[in-house]
Amino acid sequence: MAQAKIQAKMNEAKGGLFSRSMSMADRSSRLLEHMDQLEIRVETLREAATAMEQERECLLEMIQSLQSSQEMRSISDGEREELTLTADRLMGRTLTVNISVDTIRNPQQEDALQKAMALIDDIAKKVLEDLEGARNRLMALHAACVTEAPPVPIDQKFQTIVISCALEDQKKIKRRLETLIRNVGNAEKNIKIMDHQNESKSNGK
Repeated sequence: MAQAKIQAKMNEAKGGLFSRSMSMADRSSRLLEHMDQLEIRVETLREAATAMEQERECLLEMIQSLQSSQEMRSISDGEREELTLTADRLMGRTLTVNISVDTIRNPQQEDALQKAMALIDDIAKKVLEDLEGARNRLMALHAACVTEAPPVPIDQKFQTIVISCALEDQKKIKRRLETLIRNVGNAEKNIKIMDHQNESKSNGK
């Protein structure tokens, strides 16, 4: 009789341990599932913030493009002053929106990013000195950032640097180059229009 009671208590203890283990496993599974859902929301947040960051850059570029456009030069002084004030106001309001999506980088990726940006900055500073040369250099850098076969020669040195950057930084570098290339193209277009107008005036005289 006593032995039977002892055996029953042992079975009860084993059953309790087994039940507790199953309960812990269930809790762990629920926590993991919850973490997976949170991870999806975190990535969605980063993607949304990145999209907003790109929209901010796009708006700033469009405002700057309008400010320096040929259309702004071909209107009356009064109209130009009013539009300039409006553009300045829009620029100021856009700049009040601060969005920052930080990228986790190791020391090698940080160094590669700084080198890439330094090369781009160096070209950007010399754009006005040689528009065509700057555009060709920017196109060569951009060709190093695309996967498809580019129509222009690739800057192999820059490509090595970009590959060493974090994936998010690679996308940012590509976007910045595309913005600069568009700006150079707009500047070349405006210069050609102005040259044509000056030539027409000269011929008219």
